[in-house]
Amino acid sequence: MSKKVLVVLAEGFEDMEAVAPIDILNRAGVEVTIASLVKGPTKGAYGTTIVPHKSIDEIDLDFIYDGIVFPGGRVNAQALSKHPKVMMLVHRHHSAHKMVSAICAAPSHVLGEGAKILKGKRSSGDPTFNDMLAASGAIVSGEIVTVDDNIITGMGPGAAIPFALQLVEYLVDKQTADQYAEKWLISR
Repeated sequence: MSKKVLVVLAEGFEDMEAVAPIDILNRAGVEVTIASLVKGPTKGAYGTTIVPHKSIDEIDLDFIYDGIVFPGGRVNAQALSKHPKVMMLVHRHHSAHKMVSAICAAPSHVLGEGAKILKGKRSSGDPTFNDMLAASGAIVSGEIVTVDDNIITGMGPGAAIPFALQLVEYLVDKQTADQYAEKWLISR
């Protein structure tokens, strides 16, 4: 039975940080559901348009995925951090000890300022928001990708593939993640 992941995004998501995890998780056999704050096509910061499977209002809050993923992009992260249903999803998945992951602006905005789950946790994100991460109680790691228990965070667009491979390692196994990294000439 394959793992199930929910990717949540809003207008202005960082294109690479959404597409790379969606693509790589699908390749690794993870069932990915994409949800947007609006029904219908959702446009990224640099023009990529994603047609989500569901709107956030169609997500069953009682269903717990194996993990949730929040791409970055400042506008996206700000919108996600202010949405009550997104915050409920973060808290329910974190409490169930399922993977909660975010990259770029999403660690500071969604997990830190919004959900307040980073206190005492090692985290990385867009260095522009390191002060915001620290203010949320996070320990800023400075790493491209950081894993602290069930929380996985990444720095930004350049970290999109290493971040996605870490999600595969967490959800599937290290061997599968390493096989993709080797195939694509990415050092891990």
